Amino acid sequence: MRRLLPLLAGLLLLATACTAGPGPDPKPAEERWRPAPGLAWQWQLSGRLDPTVDVPVYDIDGFDHPASTVTDLHRRGRKVICYLSTGAWEDFRPDADRFPKSVLGKGNGWEGERWLDIRRTDVLEPLMAERLDMCRAKGFDAVEPDNMDGYRNRTGFPLTAADQLRYNRLIARLAHERGLAVGLKNDLDQIPELLADFDFAVNEQCAEYDECDRLVPFVAAGKAVFHVEYELDTAEFCPQARKLGLSSMLKRYELGVWRRPC
Repeated sequence: MRRLLPLLAGLLLLATACTAGPGPDPKPAEERWRPAPGLAWQWQLSGRLDPTVDVPVYDIDGFDHPASTVTDLHRRGRKVICYLSTGAWEDFRPDADRFPKSVLGKGNGWEGERWLDIRRTDVLEPLMAERLDMCRAKGFDAVEPDNMDGYRNRTGFPLTAADQLRYNRLIARLAHERGLAVGLKNDLDQIPELLADFDFAVNEQCAEYDECDRLVPFVAAGKAVFHVEYELDTAEFCPQARKLGLSSMLKRYELGVWRRPC
């Protein structure tokens, strides 16, 4: 019976995809949240959530928190971003068994995670659409889709820049159709091609790798760049971050409550 479960799940997913009606009507861009450069933020993906950090933006795990958490943050005057991994599989997510083995690649360096074959949009689009439905149903304002630069890593698949552009634009479209703002996570090389598709950027360690200038197009377009460093002291990156208009802070790798903003 256990051997039949993956097959039955796959047939159910196929039937759902074939019988489902059209997706939600896209919300006009002017009705979506449009985070402006310089907004302070909190990024907490581990530990008990502290909702009292006095910042206008929170970025939290979409699976780990119920709608009541989002409602509480809204009540406190925060906008809330839904963190999801869209380019890698995580074995600890409730929908993990719905990803066929054929789309799972090499590990991405984090325990329990493997790169996804983003060329297989026939499989991944309905799964990611359901995850974004979850973000919308919980009341999130935006989504941070992670692992969006697989083509530059050893994924186990021959991914190209064109594959990545196609997939990233798909994720942006799915988010926008649900009224969610969407951020480009890292993927600096494709900023010129993707700037129009994304409402903000999320970046890790651009100062450490001397890459922050490459995020300026977002700021110039009136779009926030939410940025963190892990290895540098604030004195080493905050002056440049302020000059460029980035929303920057120092965090620890576990992304708990602790933060040191610029």
